[in-house]
Amino acid sequence: MDISPVVKSFLAGCCSGTCSTLLFQPLDLVKTRIQIHVPLACASGVSGRIGMVSVANAVIRQENVLALWKGLVPSLSRCAPGVGIYFSSIHMLKSKFQSNQQRALESVMIGAVARTIAVVTLIPITVLKTRYESGLFDYKSISRGLLHMYNTEGLRALCSGMAPTLIRDVPFSGIYLMFYTKFKKMVNERVYDQALQTQMYFACGLTAGSIAAVVTQPADVIKTYMQTDSKKYQRVLTTILYIYQKNGFNGFFKGIVPRTLRRTLMAAMSWTVYETVSRRVGLS
Repeated sequence: MDISPVVKSFLAGCCSGTCSTLLFQPLDLVKTRIQIHVPLACASGVSGRIGMVSVANAVIRQENVLALWKGLVPSLSRCAPGVGIYFSSIHMLKSKFQSNQQRALESVMIGAVARTIAVVTLIPITVLKTRYESGLFDYKSISRGLLHMYNTEGLRALCSGMAPTLIRDVPFSGIYLMFYTKFKKMVNERVYDQALQTQMYFACGLTAGSIAAVVTQPADVIKTYMQTDSKKYQRVLTTILYIYQKNGFNGFFKGIVPRTLRRTLMAAMSWTVYETVSRRVGLS
């Protein structure tokens, strides 16, 4: 039985999302804890500016190495289907709307729409993932965590931080896909060795991801605050004012190093794995 291109694209995306999540989950956990300055980091004797290595060491000392992968199950539950939905949406949108010229604006719009679909579909799991990573919550399972949020904080909690998540992910995907498409086109025109092409695709992903991650960093910080406390941080504007009053302008760039590393490496690996799996399953 012939599998449709959209399904192939979804499966390739799921495979890609699973690989990258398994590798880079510790960076996401460290980023979340730096952003909200959790008691764990303070208890480790770290004061003032909290760095990525300091937080990672604190987690290992107070718990164990595997604690760096805390929140892996909700991360996989979000990222694997999320990347699958993203890539299958891109494939579907490209086949319907993208011209042969592959214009930059078309890439931006396709990436933005595809990410919006993925974000809206999986926002409750995104909230749960952030809470697991923060270390401030002790949910026993995904279903119990979602039920507890709904019972104690209402439906708002399950969708908390949707606005900054969209403000973060939609521009990220649009900017990333625009640069990645341009760089990939240059590689395809100049590099004919397939093995070398895979390495070049990874380099394209690193470059595009770095640009997109820096631009969208403030929205990520706002999202983290809103998703860890949906009652205190109900509105985007009040959350922005709180972050600024507490930490100044620098507060919007907390955790930028681990986030940029994670998003850049994850995006580069996701696209590299996706391109490789796509070729294996005969997806153009």
